Amino acid sequence: MERAEAEAVYDAGREACVEFLLELSARHERQIARLEARVERLEERLRKSSSNSSKPPSAEASSSRPQRERFPGARKPGAQPGHEGTTRQLVADSEVAEVLEHWPARCAGCGHDLRPGEPAGGPHRHQVFELPPIAVAVSEHRAHALDCPDCGKRTRALLPGDVGASAFGPRLQAALALLSVRNRVSRRDVSELSAELFGCPVSIGSVDAICQRASYALAAPYAELRAAVKDAAVVCVDETGWRQGGQRRTLWGAFTARHAALHIAADRHERELPELIGDDFAGIVCSDRWWAYDRLDPARRQVCWAHLLRDFRRHSEGLAHQQRFGERGLEACRGLFGAWDDFCEHRDRDRLAREIAPLKRRLHRLLEGAATKNAKNRSIRTFARNLQKLWPALWTFTEVEGVEPTNNHAERGLRGAVIYRKISLGSQSDSGARFAERMLSVSQTCRLQRRSLFGYLISALTGAARGSPTPSLA
Repeated sequence: MERAEAEAVYDAGREACVEFLLELSARHERQIARLEARVERLEERLRKSSSNSSKPPSAEASSSRPQRERFPGARKPGAQPGHEGTTRQLVADSEVAEVLEHWPARCAGCGHDLRPGEPAGGPHRHQVFELPPIAVAVSEHRAHALDCPDCGKRTRALLPGDVGASAFGPRLQAALALLSVRNRVSRRDVSELSAELFGCPVSIGSVDAICQRASYALAAPYAELRAAVKDAAVVCVDETGWRQGGQRRTLWGAFTARHAALHIAADRHERELPELIGDDFAGIVCSDRWWAYDRLDPARRQVCWAHLLRDFRRHSEGLAHQQRFGERGLEACRGLFGAWDDFCEHRDRDRLAREIAPLKRRLHRLLEGAATKNAKNRSIRTFARNLQKLWPALWTFTEVEGVEPTNNHAERGLRGAVIYRKISLGSQSDSGARFAERMLSVSQTCRLQRRSLFGYLISALTGAARGSPTPSLA
């Protein structure tokens, strides 16, 4: 305030001064309230870490990551006393390619010369596993032409149906496609590995052409996987970022016990969810609490308790009433996961529901108190009201077979795709995106079904070359 303004207020009299001071005090109180709210938001942001939010560990500085404290008497790394261990078993004689006999030349005691004869006891068997020299086998197909003696027309022989137009056979193509996605090797490195490991130089462009040929061969199996997911009784869904030509995209993933279907979409909007699981999905959807899943009926959902554990941990690291709220939530989470661990042994879902019932009542009371308008912390109030809206979705796992309290199945299913994205920086074109989503889906499905991805790719590429159906994964 300028001096002239202060003098004008003073000259106006006692009542004007009091009114001015009250207004000034109210203005300062409002400003203090805004600053306190801002400080609270900034402190909340500073407290976020990979253990209490969706922030990935890679985004944290190594010095700020929480270090596990070792206590006196804690077990050392590695195998513990009493661990049985594993020993490589000898293969059967019928599987041994070569047997080499070794005889001692001199006595280890007196040095007497020894000659091969009747062995003293059984031999010590030592088997060595080794790769044979790897080299591609080149087959040359010569299509001859003949002139017709009647009309003089020249006719050239056609190649057999199982010989494709490519210069590379199905096994080599399957190996290069597998290296590109399952092993996350760049096109340039695949080209170099083909020359070094197989003795077959393949240009970078040819590697990409092989990937596109594999994408075409997997079109029908991928469509079957998309259909299988839409018809599943329980599906776990998650999404992560993707890049296409430097532009932001979203990789959605839907996973059942035996199938995986990944789809690259424009964004994380709720309109993309029906594309993944269908408009009228009748099963149970396990997911996190991202708003795009709010269109689903809470009675047909299961929200992830691992995410809730993380959120309660963040609140427990706050101050005063927020800390008490978070600690009580953590107690509920620990009790729930303890009951689930017991269920994994006894498999009695009725018993699980009985053990969970007291936790439900305590959590219900906690959320009711935190969701009222009188709750001081807005973050707690919003969080509690969100859980109240999703209340049925918190407990579906206690009633429906095949439903778990976490979305770990989807998180693990997307992990390989996330690593692939970080290394390859996503895709560069629509055709590259189709190859990525098809290969990633088939790769994860083969892992879930304990099938050989290499063997399946050979069958798919062979069938595509012959024009025959590709083996189904559904």
